[in-house]
Amino acid sequence: MAADPGRAAPDTPGGPASGGVTPGAVAEAGAGAAILDQAAATASDALPFAALRGGAAGADDGHPPEDPHAAHAAALTVSAVPGGGSGTGSASVTARVPRHTPGGRDTYYTFTCTPIDVPVPAFGAPDGAAPRGPGSGTEHTGAPTDGAPVRQHPVSCPGVLVFGAEVTDQVEAAERLRASERRQREAAVTLQRSLLPQELEQPDDLRIAATYRPGGKDAAVGGDWYDVITLGAGRTALVIGDVMGRGVRAAAVMGQLRTAVRAYARLDLPPHEVLQLLDGLAAEIDASQIATCVYAVHDPNEGRLIYASAGHLPILVRDPDGTVRRAADPTGPPLGTGGWLHASGSVPLGPGSSAVLYTDGLVERRDKDIDDGVAALEEAFAGATGSPQVMCDRLIRTLGISADHDDDVAVLVLQHPARTGHDAELFHNAALELLGGVEAAPRARAFASGVLASWRFPTELRDLGVLAASELVANSLQHGTPPMRLRLRRTNRRLIIEVTDGDDHLPRRRRAEPGDETGRGISIIATIASSWGSRRTPGGGKAVWCEFALPAG
Repeated sequence: MAADPGRAAPDTPGGPASGGVTPGAVAEAGAGAAILDQAAATASDALPFAALRGGAAGADDGHPPEDPHAAHAAALTVSAVPGGGSGTGSASVTARVPRHTPGGRDTYYTFTCTPIDVPVPAFGAPDGAAPRGPGSGTEHTGAPTDGAPVRQHPVSCPGVLVFGAEVTDQVEAAERLRASERRQREAAVTLQRSLLPQELEQPDDLRIAATYRPGGKDAAVGGDWYDVITLGAGRTALVIGDVMGRGVRAAAVMGQLRTAVRAYARLDLPPHEVLQLLDGLAAEIDASQIATCVYAVHDPNEGRLIYASAGHLPILVRDPDGTVRRAADPTGPPLGTGGWLHASGSVPLGPGSSAVLYTDGLVERRDKDIDDGVAALEEAFAGATGSPQVMCDRLIRTLGISADHDDDVAVLVLQHPARTGHDAELFHNAALELLGGVEAAPRARAFASGVLASWRFPTELRDLGVLAASELVANSLQHGTPPMRLRLRRTNRRLIIEVTDGDDHLPRRRRAEPGDETGRGISIIATIASSWGSRRTPGGGKAVWCEFALPAG
């Protein structure tokens, strides 16, 4: 018999109304889409307190539900669409039945509904009875003769085989697993984000923005990271890297590498020496973890980006005319492999230029070569305009990075703006070549005094600047070798004084005894300046510098 989809049916063979569905429950149904409706209705008959298609049993024909819980039954979930006709395709139906008793729990059932052909048994007309006519489910073979019964052949009609099973324990276990995965992912993402810089340092000469997007929806976040480090004297270090692998372990290794990069950067080493130190450290942290990294330093005096790469994707630089170039100098192997001497390369980055550093999640796709992804990024970067943050967002959007992207993405964009008008008046440079001799120090003091006066600094700041220039030049004359240069530079926020010479021994601050005639110059610099430092220069020699913060306004 056909099951009424609207209300609970009386007991049916294989599916009594008072119990659960038993294997082999059979119900008649139509073909096509009607099969699933009838299957659901049959399952509803098996559970009279649950209207599996949503709503209460009997709610559609004015009859009250036979069970007060019926009005709270959950909607039907279909995991497969049945076939287009009888005997083909199947569907899985899951229903939730809420319990309202104290301490009770919801019960879940799964019904597998398969369209079948239901045979109608053959039968003959009883003695004296008229044979069944068309539409009765039988087929005539001829007219009756001599009072003999009519011989009829059986035929079949469409139906649905319903198999029911309780899956409450499985459903609850799956939900607990999903909740655990959500908690693990939230913890991993929180750890990842806490290890990234909460706020990027903003140097005077560059505008910088970065974006990080965790990949996928599972707990296995990656080890992508980035950082911006001001080195002093107007120079800025930029770093981006990716620890291979996923999960909390990769994020922890990333955090250790990022901390180490900041420590090594304070030594003001060349980029390749920083990567050399990181290579050994990565092997000590975890020999099974491999990481890629780019470490770059921007020097506004040189107008170049000096960098070294350990297996990372190339930096892209866009010139003021919109031309995009790859930093094509050779790269070394990833960190942690050991046995490789890294080397530094350089690429021009003058006023009006921009650069982008990124991880492989931005350009790598499973169905495409990674070079195609880098080429697509070049095209998008060539047309990107606006602030660095706007450019980051546009690159993410253009490269198709969405919430369900399967890999972490880190992007860092920097701009070296071309300053005009009032902004240009806030940035000045002046330099003096010193050949040595007794006249070098007086020349340096006179030069510094004249330049600082022309920059309209307050008298107190001008006097401190002249004193710092005199002490740095005196230190270079005593401990360095020619050629020597005094450089003065002002930005919108600070005054920078720097002296270079041909000797590569770096000065150290030390305590001078009362009877010592020397050794107080660096101590004086450290006392009067906001900060000071020294570094070796690429061509040999050293640079010693100090900074003074400009008064607000």
